[in-house]
Amino acid sequence: MTSDVAGKIWDVIVIGTGIGGGTIGRRLAEKGLSVLFLEKGPMGPRAEQQSLRSDVEDAAARNIRGYWPTQISARIDDRESLFFGPVGSGAGGSSAFYAATLERPERHDLETTDGRAHPTGGWPVGFDSFVPYFSDAERLYHVCGTDDPLSREAASDLRQPPALTAGDRTMMENFERSGLHPYQIHMAVRFLPGCQMCFGRKCPRPCKMDGRSAGVEPALETGNAAILDNCEVNALRGSASEIQYVDAVRNGEALRLRARRYVLAAGGLGSPRVLLNSKSADWPEGCANSSGLVGRNLMFHLTEMIAIWPGRHVSFAGPSRALAMRDFYFDKGRRFGSLQAMGVDAAYGEIVHYLKNIFDRSPLRNIRPLRGMLRIPAFLAARVFGKAKVFAGIVEDLPYTFNRVLLDPVDPARIRFTYTVTPELQERRRAFRKLIKRKLRGNRSVFLTFRPELNFAHSCGTLRFGDDPSTSILDRNCRAHDVGNLYVVDASFMPTSLGINPSLTIAANALRVADRLAEDIAATEALVTA
Repeated sequence: MTSDVAGKIWDVIVIGTGIGGGTIGRRLAEKGLSVLFLEKGPMGPRAEQQSLRSDVEDAAARNIRGYWPTQISARIDDRESLFFGPVGSGAGGSSAFYAATLERPERHDLETTDGRAHPTGGWPVGFDSFVPYFSDAERLYHVCGTDDPLSREAASDLRQPPALTAGDRTMMENFERSGLHPYQIHMAVRFLPGCQMCFGRKCPRPCKMDGRSAGVEPALETGNAAILDNCEVNALRGSASEIQYVDAVRNGEALRLRARRYVLAAGGLGSPRVLLNSKSADWPEGCANSSGLVGRNLMFHLTEMIAIWPGRHVSFAGPSRALAMRDFYFDKGRRFGSLQAMGVDAAYGEIVHYLKNIFDRSPLRNIRPLRGMLRIPAFLAARVFGKAKVFAGIVEDLPYTFNRVLLDPVDPARIRFTYTVTPELQERRRAFRKLIKRKLRGNRSVFLTFRPELNFAHSCGTLRFGDDPSTSILDRNCRAHDVGNLYVVDASFMPTSLGINPSLTIAANALRVADRLAEDIAATEALVTA
């Protein structure tokens, strides 16, 4: 198969199969274009079912499971660390493990509205232009849920979610009595009979919709698409304004893969690394980097984890991931984010996992016997928290050029970044915590986070789109200003990080860009045949 693929000139090569890559590949294949997916990790069997774990350290073992095989190198607040991040490497990318939350942003996330100024002046493409693509993405991903009572926008055409359990209904009523506005969270899950609630882990069936189940697999079914898995993309090669081929390696074989258009969808950390690694005489600072901004403006979200007790004599059949609220999204001129159920209990196993993740990024991480001793505080905490449900609060991050993805000087294939939690973000985090405690008054709750916790799964902003080539890498259609046949459709295109999970916005933008890219190919063909 490799020789057949390598000898063909494809309409489009898509690098990465997560939410962005899978979605755009499907749309283009359904339009009749030939599409080749390149995926660093394995396709893997559909029957797989496992979580994204940080305690598996062997690179080969991690690759087989669809985990990013090597540690991430990071300098966070001037402290160096190596850790296994929540990054997937296989069909579906990180989305194969995600919790399937697909929420629409609010209008003020993309543009200035009455009383809600946008921190960067707004995105180059406004909210109304995205609306039809939000709807398309919700249909494609079978998103279910109920509308946010606080939304100022027209109601969404969401699928009916499962009925609330008695415990979730009690929690919703408790929140409403406190003056809050809960709704059923928007999830890309079909809830087929026997649904195993695979939130935060791979799903063995096409029930949870991700970059694989909603993107790659339907694309392959058209007969217009193919995939090369275990394919390591080293660099993009070409002339000053055009990519000519992808320099890649598969199973030890060097490949030159060619297409008319190229789509980069390797993630907010992976895509800028590919471009920075694509240096040549024409691209001395890397591909599409005349502005010097490739990799800069890196953003995450801060995550605040809160245990909330549902009340006495309330029973749950298991972990709950049903409710969300936006009462904390925007307050007194400041941007924060949403609060949503995580789908886990404050139980022993979850607490151990959480403590180990913190330990692995701490200065004590090399003292391995201490890691095993985390079972003791986890056991005590589980006894204290009992039946509490864990909610996650999102704090929006903002772009700063000094937060950036860099090339690792020792290993160009390694992901490396440097990030500083700014005083502005620290202060906004403190205000967010106070706002949550005030609005949750009457509900027993306690914070589980004690310091700023970056959500490494939500990296974005490193290849931002905009109208000015001096301040952005991509134009409003996510085509590189410098390179006419290169597009980007993962979270790196986002100029701000939003106050909700970015997955729906990534999927919607991928559909939007797919339409523009197909129009571009059609226009080129018309010129050739004229």
